[in-house]
Amino acid sequence: MKARDLFKVEGLATLVTGGASGIGLAIAGVMADNGARVTLVDVNAAAMRDAVRTLSAGGAEVHGEAADVTDKVALERAVAAAIGRYGRLDVAFANAGISGGPGFLTADDRRNAPAALENLTEELWDRVIETNLSSVFKTLQAVAPRMKAQGSGAIVVTGSISALRTELYVGTPYVASKAGVVHLVRQAARELARYNVRVNAIAPGPVVTNIAGGRLRHPAARAPFERTAPMHRIATPEDLCGAALFLASPAASFVTGATIVVDGGAALGAAD
Repeated sequence: MKARDLFKVEGLATLVTGGASGIGLAIAGVMADNGARVTLVDVNAAAMRDAVRTLSAGGAEVHGEAADVTDKVALERAVAAAIGRYGRLDVAFANAGISGGPGFLTADDRRNAPAALENLTEELWDRVIETNLSSVFKTLQAVAPRMKAQGSGAIVVTGSISALRTELYVGTPYVASKAGVVHLVRQAARELARYNVRVNAIAPGPVVTNIAGGRLRHPAARAPFERTAPMHRIATPEDLCGAALFLASPAASFVTGATIVVDGGAALGAAD
């Protein structure tokens, strides 16, 4: 089989939540560049319109729907619009998410009192769980009926290596939310396999995005992650595109319930 056929996503009706920036925008870009018909969903309407213009400039078919993924009604409306536009939904990337704040250690390995377990606020916990975990559940609920009815589909969720290990520099609510996401992916994959609907996760390590106000764009914030990563760098959104394209394509037709780690070896621990 030719690689162009194995990884063919041309014409696939694709939805990307959190698609206006960062990982979501990179995923939307690689899908659009390879001929998929893409609908972006993002809470930031202005950024979404800019993303649609940018991705459409090269001739790709890209549309946008403004919606907060924590708002079930708004999310279902956005999904319904995407399905109505193409009459089907082939691929859904559940990507939207937020930071859980800093971890219990600072970048210079001192205890960070505000992030201590007993000092975390319920408001922070609830907001992170709602955005990172409950929104994935709501997205699955919104897209699964259409995919079940058509007898096919691929759902790809953005998890994190924080789901697979404990963390020093990453907030506890984020770690818990992503652990829930990865197990939800496995559970959904088992249930939906009968309908030829595949559900998988991508687990990146730290990525330079706008999350947490773009904190990881600053060298001092990146330093502890770079220091403990075998490749001594953190990811860019484009580093996730290969895994995203694979999981959306026929190349992954027999892959479901999997979590693909894309972290430059960070989950393995420090090296030289």
